[in-house]
Amino acid sequence: MASTQPEPTTTDAGIPVESDEHSLTIGPNGPILLQDHYLIEQMAQFNRERVPERQPHAKGGGAFGRFEVTGDVSAYTKAAVFQPGTTTDLVIRFSTVAGERGSPDTWRDPRGFAVKFYTTEGNYDMVGNNTPVFFMRDPMKFQHFIRSQKRRADNNLRDNDMQWDFWTLSPESAHQVTWLMGDRGIPRSWRHMNGYSSRTYMWVNAQGDRFWVKYHFITDQGVECLTQQEADALASADGDFHTRDLYDSIRQGMLPSWTLKMQIMPFEEAKTYRFNPFDLTKVWPHADYPLVEVGRMTLDRNPTDYHAEIEQLAVEPSNLVPGIGPSPDKMLLGRMFAYPDAHRARIGANYNQLPVNAPVAPVHSYSKDGAMRYDKSSDPVYAPNSKGGPKADTERYGEPAGWHSDGEMERAAYTLHAEDDDWGQAGTLVRVVLNDEQRDRLVSNIIGHLLNGVSEPVLQRAFEYWRNVDKDLGRRIEKGVRAGQV
Repeated sequence: MASTQPEPTTTDAGIPVESDEHSLTIGPNGPILLQDHYLIEQMAQFNRERVPERQPHAKGGGAFGRFEVTGDVSAYTKAAVFQPGTTTDLVIRFSTVAGERGSPDTWRDPRGFAVKFYTTEGNYDMVGNNTPVFFMRDPMKFQHFIRSQKRRADNNLRDNDMQWDFWTLSPESAHQVTWLMGDRGIPRSWRHMNGYSSRTYMWVNAQGDRFWVKYHFITDQGVECLTQQEADALASADGDFHTRDLYDSIRQGMLPSWTLKMQIMPFEEAKTYRFNPFDLTKVWPHADYPLVEVGRMTLDRNPTDYHAEIEQLAVEPSNLVPGIGPSPDKMLLGRMFAYPDAHRARIGANYNQLPVNAPVAPVHSYSKDGAMRYDKSSDPVYAPNSKGGPKADTERYGEPAGWHSDGEMERAAYTLHAEDDDWGQAGTLVRVVLNDEQRDRLVSNIIGHLLNGVSEPVLQRAFEYWRNVDKDLGRRIEKGVRAGQV
């Protein structure tokens, strides 16, 4: 029989404590003594329980699971995680973008979709969203975009006026804003949304052949969305609705899953494709590059400590394993610095030693010291050395996996391809992809957003913005706003 006697409470150093309830005082009514080290430990630890929240994507949740390869893409990549018959453990974090940690799950906002694969060749991380595009194509504008979605400096309130001010001065945002204001701007749950790498990556096969790829995690539960009215009601009734839904579904054995499918572009075709394939504001039409099935991701275990396993989870697009590399996507290249730098600032220099971030592959690194260092460093701590330290395997891992680029140093937009523009794909989404009911909801959502504090100069630009996407859409939006009703 298992003992029902609880274990004794201890300090963090393992020392048994005298009481869970009473401080050490001079007599029952006297002052508290500073030498009550357990009370001091409790208060000091409590004051330090929170690490700084993420700058964007602060509110979120996640779970653990596995990825099983069901297709054969070995002709395109030598990455171990995607070889036939392979099963790999993983963790995923879903999130909103603009809200703080206590904000409602059901705000209209893109959803983050960040996956860490614990592969035999080291951690492979993919950061993406529930939309296949993004608001911009250059990381110089990212910080400004996030600030426009956050809170004002004067009254500490979010402000639709500054959101539309930024969007209407950034025409490349039109495609993503159309997604955001449509039905998929508020998924019914994290289980009922797709996930996309959005960014373009490079795959390299065993022969050194290179391919450009985009990831599509297609939900096996089907895409379902909330209306604005349903989302508003849930924001009031249950601000943690998406977090609760994921946790309860796994706890009850209703394991959510996604099928990973890839778009694959031969390396040389990128040079002459009709628009820039590395532009994060564009999608690749499936007619040009159809989806190729790779495998299935299933979530089967909830975290047991949200802080340790989800809040301290550090996913970064710079974690690229052999067979997978970056592309000329400027947003990806900028984020390869931004994400690990954010983790170092938020969690500490040794964040990769935390259990949720630690790879299952062996680590042979020359990193040493720093706050909260757990793994022991051992000599030699420098390279090159003649003392038996690790050495880079250039023959095995040193083959080129990049692309050629030349030119003068300059600050400029991408070189234009034949069909590059900021409005075309957004217009196609409105006219071709959406049906009449979806277009009506899109118009209603935009009107409601514009009626909430957007100033006249910005309104004029917003009407022109939507006329550039689609003339009839812009006309309906202006008419609705001028009438003052949704």
